[in-house]
Amino acid sequence: MNQPFPPSPAPDDPAEKEKRRRRRRTSRIVALIATLVVLGLVATYVSLSLTAPVSAAVASMHPPQVPIPAAATIALPQTGEAAVSVSGANDYLGPEADGVFASSGGNGALPMASISKLVTALVVLDAKPLGASGTGPTITFDKADHALYDKYFLLNATIAAMPTGSSMSEHDALETMLVVSACNYAEAVADWAFGSNAGFVAATRRWLAAHGLTGTTLVEPTGIDERNTSTPTDLIALGKLAIANPAIASIVAKTSLDVPSLAGMPNTNDLLGTDGVDGIKTGTLGGSDLLFSAEVRVGAPNPLTIIGIVLAGPDRGAVDNSVRSLITSISDGFHTLPLAAKGETVGTYSTPWGSTASVVLDRGASVLTWSNTPVSVRIKTRTVQSGTNGEKVGTIGWVAGKSSVIVPLALRGRIHEPSTWWRLTHPAEVLGW
Repeated sequence: MNQPFPPSPAPDDPAEKEKRRRRRRTSRIVALIATLVVLGLVATYVSLSLTAPVSAAVASMHPPQVPIPAAATIALPQTGEAAVSVSGANDYLGPEADGVFASSGGNGALPMASISKLVTALVVLDAKPLGASGTGPTITFDKADHALYDKYFLLNATIAAMPTGSSMSEHDALETMLVVSACNYAEAVADWAFGSNAGFVAATRRWLAAHGLTGTTLVEPTGIDERNTSTPTDLIALGKLAIANPAIASIVAKTSLDVPSLAGMPNTNDLLGTDGVDGIKTGTLGGSDLLFSAEVRVGAPNPLTIIGIVLAGPDRGAVDNSVRSLITSISDGFHTLPLAAKGETVGTYSTPWGSTASVVLDRGASVLTWSNTPVSVRIKTRTVQSGTNGEKVGTIGWVAGKSSVIVPLALRGRIHEPSTWWRLTHPAEVLGW
């Protein structure tokens, strides 16, 4: 038997109306809550997107290449014995350069001819200083001294006039002995200082021993005796002692005598004033010798002091040419290398939002190097998220031996912050989603 359906509530049933009202209110509340949640999420996303730190710009650097010159070749003489010292260049050549930097032909003891007179002068000054006047005592030449002129004339040695009864200062006598290499003055001054050749030789032995010149022997003051011998190593040391003595350094730099009655006689060292040569002493006995000093500027803060010796060269012209080539080869071994120019681009900064700027040198750079010294380069940059044109962003540094150069790096262009739109549309980059 069919059961009848319960009757539908009347539309105006108060209870039913209340239920509908509650359902609508609940739906509105749920919708409002959902809207608020969505709005909250959106607001949170926007807030996070606009305030979250973004990744720094990526630096891509490519330092400039520095061409390295070929290795320097020291032009040493091919005959006889030779050695050279270079002072003032330890940062480039190493501390050993101040001793014997380069040599050829060995280090045996050979006749040093008139270079002996340099030893004689130093030994005499040790016993008879010039004093405060700078001229020393007066030497009067007697008949025995005058006879030395004839003695050395017959030996075909270099001489200068020495009339009986004439006199001059110790300084002028040493000048005559060293500049024109007058043998009669060398013997006369040695006898005046020590009384005899035996006294001179004994004093010389003591002086040589005190200065560590164990490879040097003198048996008389002029160098005409081939038993006056020395080694290249000792003669380099002797040259340093000579130019360290103000009186000697001044004398050996004179191109001619300025001694009264002898003025104008030329220095036997005809390289003076050439290639920086400012001393020291020639020698001729069979072969040709030259102990030289030169001041050379190569771009360093201070000039280099080159002291060298050539023993037993074939002749004066060949020795002079070899010395000039030797000095030039040392000077030419130094190079001022251009490292980079002001404004040169060495890299870029770029960001995920498309902002880029170049990294350029704030100023140019160069470095003084010797031979084929390698040059290393290192760039340091700081973290950049934004930057203005010209802003300093790091440094670039070069190292060549003991020399270093550091130059600031700057932006060319501008790194701007990401736009609001980019932040909102790139959650992966901004928030890491």
